[in-house]
Amino acid sequence: MTSTESAPAAQQTPTAGTAKAPARDPWDLPDVSGLVVGVLGGTGDQGRGLAYRLARAGQKVIIGSRAVERAQSAALELGLGIEGADNAECARRSDIVIVAVPWEGHARTLQALRNELVGKLVVDCVNPLGFDKQGAYALKPEEGSAAQQAAALLPDSRVTAAFHHLSAVLLQDESLDAIDTDVLVLGESRADTDLVQALAGRIPGMRGVFAGRLRGAHQVEALVANLISVNRRHKAHAGLRVTDI
Repeated sequence: MTSTESAPAAQQTPTAGTAKAPARDPWDLPDVSGLVVGVLGGTGDQGRGLAYRLARAGQKVIIGSRAVERAQSAALELGLGIEGADNAECARRSDIVIVAVPWEGHARTLQALRNELVGKLVVDCVNPLGFDKQGAYALKPEEGSAAQQAAALLPDSRVTAAFHHLSAVLLQDESLDAIDTDVLVLGESRADTDLVQALAGRIPGMRGVFAGRLRGAHQVEALVANLISVNRRHKAHAGLRVTDI
């Protein structure tokens, strides 16, 4: 190498005083107020409660159901500009799709909507649980979790997991202005989890907290069994708060 040639970029030593890019603020979240949110299973207690809270916060919401008449009836009862549609139309018209169907119908519902959910941000909040005389207990799907099952069934969608630990009773209680809880959000893409965190934050009292990749979804889903035990013992509707952040 001659004296006039420069060393390859990979071998060059950074100049002294080179400033590092500032760390990104984890609470700097995008504006999601203009996005349409679809809720598959929106006629059930959890889906209905989420639809109500998001619409009350100003989000455009579409309830999805296998029977369009049920979806439209639920939307009419809730008001707030909520619309009802069959699951396929709900998925097509929404930017973010929350999956709040019963575990027993989870795989079947998603398989049927694979084409409609291409490119969509999917938020799975399904908790695989069993019940016996000792109470609730967690089931572990072959894929590892409900969220991982969704990711396997929807390879062309952006699958995240969130909203597992919310009380359907509190969500539907019109006398409550805020829901005091954190929402654990999991996913593979920070851009996607940021959107879901921001969506959770639209509901007064809630905060979306990043909790890892989808491989950690099983323990988040499973924790619902413990919360059911807490609530039965204390006759409460407990949620979660993450401290020191």
